[in-house]
Amino acid sequence: MKKIDKKKIIGFSLLIIIYFLVKILMDAGIIDSYFQLNIFLVGINIILAVGLNLITGFTGQFSLGHAAFMSIGAYTSAVLTAKLGQPFIVAVLASGAIAAFAGILIGVPTLRLKGDYLAIATLGFGEIIRILALNIDYIGGAIGFNDIPQYTNWTWIFIMTVATVFLIKHFINSYHGRACIAIREDEIAAEAMGINTTFYKVLAFAIGAFFAGIAGSLYANYFYFIKPDSFGFMKSIDILVIVVFGGMGSITGSIVGAISLSIISLFLQGIPELRMVIYSLILFVIMVYRPTGLLGKEEFKIFKKGGRKDVSVESK
Repeated sequence: MKKIDKKKIIGFSLLIIIYFLVKILMDAGIIDSYFQLNIFLVGINIILAVGLNLITGFTGQFSLGHAAFMSIGAYTSAVLTAKLGQPFIVAVLASGAIAAFAGILIGVPTLRLKGDYLAIATLGFGEIIRILALNIDYIGGAIGFNDIPQYTNWTWIFIMTVATVFLIKHFINSYHGRACIAIREDEIAAEAMGINTTFYKVLAFAIGAFFAGIAGSLYANYFYFIKPDSFGFMKSIDILVIVVFGGMGSITGSIVGAISLSIISLFLQGIPELRMVIYSLILFVIMVYRPTGLLGKEEFKIFKKGGRKDVSVESK
């Protein structure tokens, strides 16, 4: 018990150090606005990737509509803060709740599907949301929604990112999380053991959608301006690439994938004409030589052994 408490204290201390270190560097101007933008995008991508990993990596449901839930969260937050004058905390929670509700609505009729059929259904859902956003004048329509208050800051990004990782990690380690993993491994066997497979697939979908909605809220209230095309099919592909790159079934992999791909994109900004070519080539090499992603289904684990601290990986 003492050993577990020490781990928690060390982990909490590291998080506090990281938070204050980055905040001090930002306040001092050492981290300029450009690098701050990339740090914020890394945090948002981690939230998106960890949420999608719960659906795709841990539950085995191939979804191509994750950007739709991000879009719902972004527009919900924009309306609540810019038009209705609600506090940001209300907008964040409402964005997650409405996105989760949308996840349940799409999940109940479609999650009886499997594989490519489910991917096509979720892709269609994403396009429906995009077309609706294009044609609703109240939220800007095709010209986009502007003049959104900039409430998102480092504190919000840090808290929401840590909370997402913490909550999904504990969900996966619970009975419900193990049920989701059982569905991924063998749905027929899981159902034979008494697991309500439809319920857990919808539950995973709703939780993933909830955090995508929060990511959308953070995105909208940082960039002032959003438009439907920002949450199209390619955005869903970007999130899926992060999950596959880091490792499907690994929370640490999603974090590493989000950071790695953001850094790769950052270094390729200077050669825009070759950026996507090199980016695609790097992904191709990773998928050929490491098809399970950087970490596969493993997680980093810090433990104490023989009086010293070691860092290893723990296989799920």
